This record gives sequence, C-alpha cells and structure tokens, in this order.
Amino acid sequence: MSESHDTSGELRVLNPATEEVVATVPAASAADVDAAVVRATRAQAAWAALAPADRARLLRRFAAAVDGHLEELAALEVREAGHTVGNARWEAGNVRDLLDYAAGGVERLTGRQIPVPGGLDVTILEPLGVVGVIAPWNFPMPIAAWGTAPALAAGNAVLLKPAETTPLTALRLAALALEAGLPDGLFQVLPGHGPVAGDALVEHPGVAKVVFTGSTAVGRRVAAKGAALLKPVTLELGGKSPNIVFADADLEAAAAATPMSFLDNSGQDCCARTRILVQRPVYDRFLDLLAPAIESVRVGDPADENTEMGPLISRAQLDRVRSYVPAGADGIRGKAPEGGPGFWFPPTVLTGVGPDARVAVEEVFGPVAVALPFDDEADAIRLADATEYGLSGSLWTRDVGRALRVSSALRAGNLSVNSHASVRYWTPFGGFKQSGLGRELGPDALAAFTETKNVFISNASSSTEGPAQ
Repeated sequence: MSESHDTSGELRVLNPATEEVVATVPAASAADVDAAVVRATRAQAAWAALAPADRARLLRRFAAAVDGHLEELAALEVREAGHTVGNARWEAGNVRDLLDYAAGGVERLTGRQIPVPGGLDVTILEPLGVVGVIAPWNFPMPIAAWGTAPALAAGNAVLLKPAETTPLTALRLAALALEAGLPDGLFQVLPGHGPVAGDALVEHPGVAKVVFTGSTAVGRRVAAKGAALLKPVTLELGGKSPNIVFADADLEAAAAATPMSFLDNSGQDCCARTRILVQRPVYDRFLDLLAPAIESVRVGDPADENTEMGPLISRAQLDRVRSYVPAGADGIRGKAPEGGPGFWFPPTVLTGVGPDARVAVEEVFGPVAVALPFDDEADAIRLADATEYGLSGSLWTRDVGRALRVSSALRAGNLSVNSHASVRYWTPFGGFKQSGLGRELGPDALAAFTETKNVFISNASSSTEGPAQ
C-alpha cells in the first residue's frame, strides 16, 4: 500500500543515480492477489504439515541460496534503489542471516504446560495461515525479510508486496526460494500499486495478518482496513529520532559518528537521528567538530566502493526534501553532484532553527538534520519527546546513571548509548506513539505469526467429571 495513485498495469523501475529505466514489471491486480491467496492457502497447509526439522532445513537452503547470489542481489539493489554497494551487500547478507536465525526457531516454537486442577493444560502455537507483507522502498530486502522469514518459520505462507519503485530484489528472492526447494506458492511476490494490490492484500479475508512498513499516514489506513476484518497488523512507521549529546560525552567520538546517523541510505531511514540535541555549554564546540565530518562525506555513484552516500529514490522525494530547506538557511552543508542526472541532495545540518519548526518535528526522509541546544536532562528529554514519533534515538554520555535515567524516560522503542545502532535481528524492533504497533525481529518474532490454542485434558473419570465451563 502506498501513497501513489498511479494504477497503470505496469511498474517502471528507475535507477535513481542516472534516471534510466532499469526494468518494466507487470503490476498485480486485485484478481492476481485473489489467485495468489488461493495458491498460498494450498501451499501453507502442506508446509505446516512438514516436520519442523524439514521446514528448518529448507529455510537454511533458502539462506544458502541468498548467500550464493549476494553480489547479484546487491547489484540489483544499487540499480533500483540507489544504495551504495557496501550497504547493498549488507542488506543481502541481512536477508541470509534472518533466514538462518528464523530457521533456528522452528524447532523451538513451543507452548507451555500450565498447572490446573483436574487434568493437564497445554498451549500450542499454531500458524496463522497466509500472511501479507508490504515492504517499503528504503530498505527493500531486509525489511521484506523481517516479516517473511519468521512468518515462514512459524509455518505460514507469505505474500510480499514490494514498493512500486523497488520490486526487483523481491522477485529475485522469490525465485531463489523456489530454487532452494520451498513449495510452489508458499512465498509469492506481488509487485503492484498500493491502491490496487496493497488494498486487495489488506482487505482479503484469506490473509490472516498484515505486516506493513511505511509512512504513518498510510499505516493508519492499513490499521483501519485491518480493523474492519478484526485482522491483526504489525506497523513499523515514521520516526524523528534524537541524537542527544551531553556535555560530559566524548565529543570527538560523538561528532565523528553523527554524519552517518542521519546520512545512511541518504537519510531515507525511519531511524535516522535527524534532531541533533547538544547540551548548551558544548554546542558551539560540537558544531565545530561536526562541520568537517559532514563536509567530508563522499556523495556520488552508488556503485563506487568509496561512496558513502548515494541519491534519493525519486524526483518526488527530492522535491519533498528540498521543501524543508529554505534558500540561504544557516547550517553545515556537504557536497553532492550537480547539473547532471540523478536525484541528489547534499548532506545538511540546519542551525538557528526553532524546536517547533516544520523541519524539526516532521519526518524529512532525506539527508537533513537540525541542531538544537538544550540545558539539562529534563530539557533534553522534553525536546527529544516533542514529536508524534517514538521509534529510535541515541544519547552520548560518560555517566552510566544518566544513560539509565534518560533511556528510561524517553518514549522510544529502540535506544543506543554511545552508539547509533538501532536494528539487530537478535533483538526486538518497533516504535512508541505514531511510530507503529507491535514488534519485529528478536527471539519472539516467530510467535507473532501464531495463534495460541489452549487444550485441557481431564484426568477425571466420567462419573466424577463436573459441568462444562
């Protein structure tokens, strides 16, 4: 599901660095979604009936197939999404690792035995059936795998709708799944337009759950459509994450780490630390350290091994980012290609911006951050929480007590101390407030794709058994 309203019968995939057409892909219709659900339902029944060890073995084969085609997948990601080649390799490797990790959970997806009088009570975790995964364009491969890998491991079938602009890696992953031996129909990719294929997937009564990653506005619509069918949804939505630097921090380390905290993937990251909050006594010193770090970021051809930041995904996204940066605004700027093809915007940190300015509270989804001073812990927490989002954030301090106090106080789902890492497949990921519902990844990921069935087995004789309740 997307905010695009183009409903033509095909998708044109552009290279964001050159604006050349990379591929043309047929767009799935509502009828295509319906047919895919029928195939998936049939495949899921056979998949769930397999011995857990056999499901795990096939998922590991899928992971090995991804690993064997890592460079091919990375090259596709560079062409369709404009990601730097180093990032694209990591993304393909993350899909491999998620499949391996999920495979390890297949044989450990256990229920419980609960003490009760009069017999034995056990819970059983059963697969939901067919799961719909709607993936975004900013991290097409890994975020698709966040839902797909645990859903498959838990015994479900998966229908994946990639973003309109980035369907190629998803289609290749589906082909690799078949090559690895996963049943036909179990993992299908449905490229298509949000108002057509996306809506059909969310509204289909044969789809038991939907996992959506994207904007908060579209996430609300997905939640409303799911609610009409009492269908569970997991939503990973927008963010406006803070990077809080206290006066006692290692300022050199914090300044060196700050650029890629919001420039990774050209800022097209819901976890991007786009509000740099610096304690007032060291604010000027920190900006002096930050300026050369920003100015030295290498922006250019994403296929070049030395490139650190590539283009934005599209002309529309470039125009959106530009709208947040007034001409002549104060701040620190890096360099980006000018005058040629591609959707380029320079690394930018705005100063002299008020905490209530649009650029300070809205998700830009580009390489733009604001620097704001704060006075003390209470002021830092107030500023950090002064948005509708609560996805991620960082704080830099040498004081362990402060790290614990501030982490406890912040309303965000994923925090890092003296680091900017938000996502690890071993740990849960998700947001507070308007940043989403539910959690992905981590040791409980498989359970999120199951129903809990309770079974009571009486040990009483028929003559002494009490009334049913």
